[in-house]
Amino acid sequence: MASTLGTSSIAFLPSRYHSSPSSSKPSLHSLSLTTGQSCGRKFYGGIGIHGVKGRRQFSVASVATEVNSVEQAQKIASESQRPVYPFAAIVGQDEMKLCLLLNVIDPKIGGVMIMGDRGTGKSTTVRSLVDLLPEIKVVAGDPYNSDPEDPEFMGVEVRERILKGEELSVVLNKINMVDLPLGATEDRVCGTIDIEKALTEGVKAFEPGLLAKANRGILYVDEVNLLDDHLVDVLLDSAASGWNTVEREGISISHPARFILIGSGNPEEGELRPQLLDRFGMHAQVGTVRDAELRVKIVEERARFDKNPKEFRDSYIAEQEKLQQQISSARNALSSVQIDQELKVKISKVCAELNVDGLRGDIVTNRAALALAALKGTDKVSAEDIATVIPNCLRHRLRKDPLESIDSGLLVIEKFYEVFS
Repeated sequence: MASTLGTSSIAFLPSRYHSSPSSSKPSLHSLSLTTGQSCGRKFYGGIGIHGVKGRRQFSVASVATEVNSVEQAQKIASESQRPVYPFAAIVGQDEMKLCLLLNVIDPKIGGVMIMGDRGTGKSTTVRSLVDLLPEIKVVAGDPYNSDPEDPEFMGVEVRERILKGEELSVVLNKINMVDLPLGATEDRVCGTIDIEKALTEGVKAFEPGLLAKANRGILYVDEVNLLDDHLVDVLLDSAASGWNTVEREGISISHPARFILIGSGNPEEGELRPQLLDRFGMHAQVGTVRDAELRVKIVEERARFDKNPKEFRDSYIAEQEKLQQQISSARNALSSVQIDQELKVKISKVCAELNVDGLRGDIVTNRAALALAALKGTDKVSAEDIATVIPNCLRHRLRKDPLESIDSGLLVIEKFYEVFS
């Protein structure tokens, strides 16, 4: 059943959050540039510099202009990037969108695997998540996006600076989304050591890779079931330990690599290795929309976006800001949400009776239910919340039976109602 979820934020989300008006910034055209003045004045990036015998004199107005020009340059840089389809504009695919939002609210859920037919908007939806990602505190200039407060997410250099009593410079950055191409080399993914510099200067010169960039962010692998085995091994190692270790020519360097792993693929192109599949916290199945009116709406919305991306994105600014506020509120309220002991026992009973291997299914189901309750604005998990998320948390953990024709998600739902009733 495909329902229209994209034209609003989310059907079950509370309506008390309102979008905040966007802050207005001065236009680039308001900075006039005057040439040919008799005083020999030159302009460098909007800063007035007077030539007086080789000395540069900066006025207060010039410094203010410099600040404005930096802000405008950042704004222009963000607008010059390839436009991303708005998350709020995606029609249908409720299950996939919900799994993505829950992982942004609680990254410890462990990511999401999206499997479905080709042309169903899997990669478009994942990449549209960029606009909704919140800001996090990071140590300025650190290549690993180290958390200034949590040692688990700190690089070795940052820890050493803290032990020395140095004061860390902290900045706010948006959560990264890093694409892992299928043709990437292991050195590009893990990072590499400059052997020449290590031998000549005696220093460990490390060039960080994609795993370093993805720390405390999102690592997205499109067509993950086609990924080379050696890269799958690298992902398994990092996902298990939360650290990436590079061993080259007797030199060892480690850095934190905790990320939300998101993968998408088409089941017709092959199955995923069970070890990697188990590392995904949730599993979403995406089907082709069959309703004719919804299909027409999707085609028309896509045509609007292709014709004028900026105008199309502007039409969804209010809904995007509302979603951002809901995510931010849910992240702040997550620690205060409670789940009854009785519900925890029933979740584990469902996992046990379905013969789910290990305890990851129990842990992920509890976390996803808490995140959903926070997203809905409640402080307590209900049985309805668990019913919503438990198929996505357990579907890919069931043992495969080649003679079984029933979808694994339906088996989970049947067992859920059997236990919870």
